Order: sequence, then structure tokens, then C-alpha cells
Amino acid sequence: VQLQASRGGLVQAGGSLRVSCAASGPTFSRFSWAAGWFRQVPGKEREFVAAINWSGDSTKYADSVKDRFTISRDNAKNTVYLQMNSLKPVDTAVYYCTARFGVSSSSGSVYARSSEYDYWGQGTLVTVSS
Repeated sequence: VQLQASRGGLVQAGGSLRVSCAASGPTFSRFSWAAGWFRQVPGKEREFVAAINWSGDSTKYADSVKDRFTISRDNAKNTVYLQMNSLKPVDTAVYYCTARFGVSSSSGSVYARSSEYDYWGQGTLVTVSS
């Protein structure tokens, strides 16, 4: 079971960046799973960014990124995306994708607490310059 995030990068303030997270392993192919993105800066706790249910029709965002970030997924590719627009220097962080199993394929539930997730990707650094 593995979650592999794409490379982040350096972006100017006001710019956009999309990161993806590819899930691999038989568990991801056989069972439905909810997904999320969190981020962390040194010295601070990991914070919730966005979450999505299995079918992709239910999402949740942190207030700090609402209307700027969009989470989506392609289940045929076992991949979750985070589109980040109007980036700000405060968005600079290591971004982590995460997955939660044991969800119904018809469930609209999304999860905003890190303790609710089962697997984590390795993290990808996004730096926004002013």
C-alpha cells in the first residue's frame, strides 16, 4: 500500500499549482476509500486542507483555502488531486495526501482529522514566494 505524491515546487504568490497523489497496492483497487490533503510547516502541527469522499461528490475545505483550492479524484487511476490557485506565502508547507478505508462507496462522509486516516504519503514541498 503506497501513496505517492507528485513533486511540489516553487510558485510565485498569486500563481497556481496542482499536486497529485497516486495510490498503489491491491487494497486501493479492491476497496473504496476517502481521501484528504493535510499540510505542515516546521514547528507547527499538521493541519487539514481538504477532503473528498469515494465518489467525489462530497468535499470539505479548511476556511483558509476555501474558494482557492479544489480537491478532486480519478478512481480509474487511483489518483487524488489538489489544485491550488491564488497561492499565498502562508500556503508554503509540506503537503501530505492521506487515505481512509472502511468507507461505503455511496457514503458522502469526508474526514478532517488526521486521526481518521489510515495511510499517508511521503509529503511534497510547496513553496510560495512573495
